[in-house]
Amino acid sequence: MILAKHGHLSKYVNITGTVNKDGQQCLIMMSDITRSKHTETDLLKAKEKAEENDRLKSVFLANISHEIRTPMNGILGFAKLLKQSDLTYEEKQEFINIIEESGFRLLNIINDLVDFSKVESGQMKIASAATNINEQIHTIYTFFKYEVERKGMQFSYLNSLPDNEAIIITDREKIYAILTNLVKNAIKFSNDGIVEFGYVKKGENLEFFVKDTGIGIAKDKHKEIFKRFVQADNVLSRNYEGTGLGLAITKAYVELLGGDIWVESELGKGSVFYFTIPYDSEFEKADNLQDGYMVDETTVKLRKILVVEDNEVSIMLFAKLVGKYCDQILYARNGVEAVEACMQNPDIEIVLMDISMPIMDGYEATRQIRKFNEEIIIIAQTAHAFEDEKERILAAGCNDYISKPIDAYLLKMLLKRYLKEEKN
Repeated sequence: MILAKHGHLSKYVNITGTVNKDGQQCLIMMSDITRSKHTETDLLKAKEKAEENDRLKSVFLANISHEIRTPMNGILGFAKLLKQSDLTYEEKQEFINIIEESGFRLLNIINDLVDFSKVESGQMKIASAATNINEQIHTIYTFFKYEVERKGMQFSYLNSLPDNEAIIITDREKIYAILTNLVKNAIKFSNDGIVEFGYVKKGENLEFFVKDTGIGIAKDKHKEIFKRFVQADNVLSRNYEGTGLGLAITKAYVELLGGDIWVESELGKGSVFYFTIPYDSEFEKADNLQDGYMVDETTVKLRKILVVEDNEVSIMLFAKLVGKYCDQILYARNGVEAVEACMQNPDIEIVLMDISMPIMDGYEATRQIRKFNEEIIIIAQTAHAFEDEKERILAAGCNDYISKPIDAYLLKMLLKRYLKEEKN
């Protein structure tokens, strides 16, 4: 019912409250005007949001260009300087360290871009397996310990569960990536004080924390920093390196694992990042649970290992990486040679199988080897980072995989995971 108190409509409303034809047209016009204003407001908001996204993307692309070119400048520049004949030993070591650090920085950028593309395209999947959280924490602590101590800071961790209760079903690589990214950020944004990380069990979840006494984050940025293309200092004249994708990827990983992530921080007073994941301790259900999953720090000792690799530089690298852990290294440069080597040498304990090779690739070679040897440990080494690649590797018959570029410490831990140490 339309009430007559609406003065500008009173001439169109009769005593019973009905609206005549002219009144209906007027109401329709008013409704159209209101709808038009709402549409105009929505369009204005959409325009402002699009402009902000364009600005963020422009800053992001400019930063990416800077982030890629800076380490490349270090790698190429100091590689050329190493060719000079008048360098002292100390200068050579310094240049080599710079090249190595620049390489790691470039690799982190590539990993961020690849992971972000997988998240954005919906190709990121969960690969659940038995994961020992205590081992993950200890590995990350060992990896970053020297870097933190070099800055004169204190570094510590907290494992709140005994080892037998710390094995849960989750995606171990994503847990490792989340913790690594948060610890790396804590170190990067702190110049003194402490960095501490770990977890506690709360109800049905594990609650992880990464604490630092660094520069802190303004309260109005607590949610913004988890968005893509956004950093706390999202300008071209930034003080800290990075793509601005790390926390967006971290948030995506945590949510894929069924958890939440948040931050408590104040400018100048440090930060504490928290995230949760479900606590599923029924590790007996895991299809790929291996005996002796925990590894210790003693030396690996192998009798014979087969390295399947067609790249000469990688062959030289593996010779250095695994030579101290075994009595004999055999080499194969394609899948056909790998199958033949395993047939002629049944005492090979571990195969490091490259996936991309001429003549016969690592998938087919693994399938052929499995026809006559089910016991041999085959670890794929791959430069591919996509989840479906890892699924294909395991489906072909490999026990596990390691990504290129090969990390010496992670390779040692992987070897120890699958081989009971020989007692001399």
